[in-house]
Amino acid sequence: MIRHQPFGSGHPYAESEDQRVPARPLDGETVELRARASASVAAVVCEWVVDGGTPLELRLTKAIEDAGAEQGGVADGGHLAAAQARAARAAAGTWSVRSPALHAGHRYAYRFRAALAGGGSRTSRWFEVSAATWSADGGKLDVRGADRIVPGSVRWLADGDGVRRVRFDVALGPDEHVVGFGERYDAVDQRGRELDAVVFEQYKGQGRHGRTYLPMPYAMVVGGPSSWGLHLATSRRTWYDVGDRLRVEAEVGPDGVLGVRFHDGPEPAGVLRGFLDDVGRPAELPSWVFRLWASGNEWNTQERVMAEMDRHREHGIPVGALVIEAWSDETTFTAFRGAAYEPSEEPHRLADYTFPPDGPWPDPKGMVDELHAREVKVLLWQIPLQKMRPHPRHQAAVDARQLVERGYGVREADGRPYRNRGWWFPLALMPDLSSQEVRDWWTAKRRYLVEEVGVDGFKTDGGEHAWGHDLRYADGRDGAEGNNLFPVHYARAFGDLLRSCGKAPVTFSRAGFAGSQPHGAFWAGDEDSTWEAFQASIRAGITASACGIVYWGWDLAGFSGEVPDAELYLRAAGASAFMPIMQYHSEFNHHRAPLRDRTPWNVAGRTGDERVIPVFRRLVEVRERLVPYLAEQARMAVDGGAPLMRGLFFDHPRDPDVWRFPLQYKLGDALLVAPVTEPGISEVSVYLPEGEWVDVWTGRALAPGSGGREVRLPAPLDRPPVVCAAEHWSRLSPVFAS
Repeated sequence: MIRHQPFGSGHPYAESEDQRVPARPLDGETVELRARASASVAAVVCEWVVDGGTPLELRLTKAIEDAGAEQGGVADGGHLAAAQARAARAAAGTWSVRSPALHAGHRYAYRFRAALAGGGSRTSRWFEVSAATWSADGGKLDVRGADRIVPGSVRWLADGDGVRRVRFDVALGPDEHVVGFGERYDAVDQRGRELDAVVFEQYKGQGRHGRTYLPMPYAMVVGGPSSWGLHLATSRRTWYDVGDRLRVEAEVGPDGVLGVRFHDGPEPAGVLRGFLDDVGRPAELPSWVFRLWASGNEWNTQERVMAEMDRHREHGIPVGALVIEAWSDETTFTAFRGAAYEPSEEPHRLADYTFPPDGPWPDPKGMVDELHAREVKVLLWQIPLQKMRPHPRHQAAVDARQLVERGYGVREADGRPYRNRGWWFPLALMPDLSSQEVRDWWTAKRRYLVEEVGVDGFKTDGGEHAWGHDLRYADGRDGAEGNNLFPVHYARAFGDLLRSCGKAPVTFSRAGFAGSQPHGAFWAGDEDSTWEAFQASIRAGITASACGIVYWGWDLAGFSGEVPDAELYLRAAGASAFMPIMQYHSEFNHHRAPLRDRTPWNVAGRTGDERVIPVFRRLVEVRERLVPYLAEQARMAVDGGAPLMRGLFFDHPRDPDVWRFPLQYKLGDALLVAPVTEPGISEVSVYLPEGEWVDVWTGRALAPGSGGREVRLPAPLDRPPVVCAAEHWSRLSPVFAS
């Protein structure tokens, strides 16, 4: 009849039509009180009470709807964009009123009374709020390492219920650059920018919006006499204003304590090691992850999957890993679509399933065995949700009932099961993967896929659906403290499943937080096929690596929208051949013709460019020969060395010129990559830091010098600009032989 949520849906970047704005007001501010009411409501009044006194009646007015305000705008293109648009449509019945000013030291209560058009009324429960003020006291900073906090800058925000946030400044030198805060798409150096750290599913345009799936409350400062790092030891939301000083703001828990860790290098690798000592070191993955990964969201039958793998073989393009997204029944994400079986409260085994010969997956195990014989590993797609739309039936009904009856789901503050508030799989239940018992229960249903079908890993997609500061987790955390950790638990759960079956913990996630480093590989998420997205993805790889992510990739040339032209596709493939993970993928397009697959043969057919297949083949052949080097360098990174993919600043922190080339990066100790990220380029300027370098395609030694210098290198489509440190050339030259 009438609904008011003081903190709204929990969307970190958008207000909802039924919340209090601001949710936590400052001293002297007014608040806008919003409520949703059914069509039968003719008028709404708010009873406003100060310190238990006489109620003041505030009459609400019916607001003009803003379809899309809830989700902060709707991206264009793709079936996921359509889902986002559906979730953003607001129903009629939004009412609002502005309160009198609130003042610190007072407590305010309010409720809503709705008059019905046919007579009668309805009244909401009471809500409470108080005004907050900033002061010099109230909580405690637990500082470890060389204290760089500016004296006198610490301020605490408290309201009538205690301390809420802390704010302080950290000194920065004029020549220091700030890199990190997790995976960032907008810039490598965050100096001059404002940002925050909260896990969020930003569907496309991450660089434009400044949002990320994989944030971390950690940054590395490079460019002064020595490098150092800042890590806020919290999983709560944090904010940063990186100007002349680094201004930090962070939510704090009921104890009012925030851990602040300063890590000294003096070199970036030493700084990163200190941070990884806090949150966990990466785990080594097998060398096959460095081969080409293939994927398409519309590969939804065994026949289609094998046809695409046959095309790889026909065109002589090696493929090392296959990600099958559209394999499951889309209700349990444990059973292959079309399989016949009886529902069970116990985990199924392969023998429980019958696969009709004329079904979409007539022999999953035989398919995996055949792919293994071709030296292709197989990963299956997952989501960490129990879908509730349409109403679950068969095994999905059993799984949903178990989740609720056993209390295995994330809970609302009042104890009810949390229902997903996001736009993707709305109202789905979410297993509470902070609990070992729940992790074991959830993954046991998938064990037969590893032990009997033989799959080699899981694409652990969609870890961003925990919204709401007051959710409740089994490990004792509330939503404010636990939501950012959900994707960490998610990848960990599937990694543990794989280990328990004797396989390497190969998970492929887009969401994460500090603590994700030990848990598998990552990709940069959903993007269009544009040059802008190409550039943003390179920044994402460089910044993620600066935070200790070793195994990282992206959907080369984008996965959404129209098929990229041949130049963008091959430039993206040329860069991806020299990144930790090389993979292509494409978004679901309702099986409409012409296909939007990002396979080289489909791109060739769609663009009519005969160069696509031979150039792509040549790049993948080089990649195959590069695998032993990548495995060696990843092992060094896991053992505490510099990241596998890293900005030039990592090896040359006191060279000011490296910052003029933010998209160039090192791949291991030997290779320097200068990706071509604009159309129509035939040669590029490559910055060579101090040392001797060799053009890998010609074997020509580039003019040595005592310091850094720029050189112009040709950039044909089949030979992306890459140079090798001279001391490594003798062993790597065979990789680049024609």
